[in-house]
Amino acid sequence: MRQLGLNDILFILAAVRWTLLLSIAAFVGGAIGGVVVALARTSETGWQRLIANGYIKIFQGTPLLMQLFLAFFVPGLFGWSVDPWMAAVLGLSLHASAFLGEIWRGAIESVPRGQWEAAATLGLRYGTTMTNVIAPQALRIAIPPTIGFLVQLVKGTSLASIIGFVEITRAAQVINNATFRPFTIFALVAFVYFLICWPLSVYSKIMERKLLVASR
Repeated sequence: MRQLGLNDILFILAAVRWTLLLSIAAFVGGAIGGVVVALARTSETGWQRLIANGYIKIFQGTPLLMQLFLAFFVPGLFGWSVDPWMAAVLGLSLHASAFLGEIWRGAIESVPRGQWEAAATLGLRYGTTMTNVIAPQALRIAIPPTIGFLVQLVKGTSLASIIGFVEITRAAQVINNATFRPFTIFALVAFVYFLICWPLSVYSKIMERKLLVASR
């Protein structure tokens, strides 16, 4: 055991970049999958809705920690080597796509049905209707809950430490094991998470208020 020093603090703070990179990568991956899930959930084809619904139930109904474990260990059963970074991105992206898909599905379905009917009257195809008529309206509705989920995703990256990915929580564990100063170390980590998530939460509330005013 040794004293907690400045280099230890800097080591923890340097790991913040990996938390941010993992959050961004998982959000991008989740957004891509979320679009697919949302479109499948609102599709007129029954089997697409069934598959998307099953996907959502699996990833919303199981712990994120277990999903990260499976993303890390299952590829090894087939002889594929997956490092902690790739496993963390994969697990968090699959997790995010289920939640974002459901958020965006709700936003799409909240657009008045008359918008679909008006587009059909004009002879617009499904793709054109979705791109030019429905999606712009749904996007405005989806922004607040999407940002709210991003806050949860940033905090969820802390679970990647369990598969050996060195983000801020894992870095704090390493330093704590050497110095045994849990209160100081994890108070610092909590403060860093607060600095990352608080502006996003404030922005989400601002967007909610703007949406409420616009709807009146």
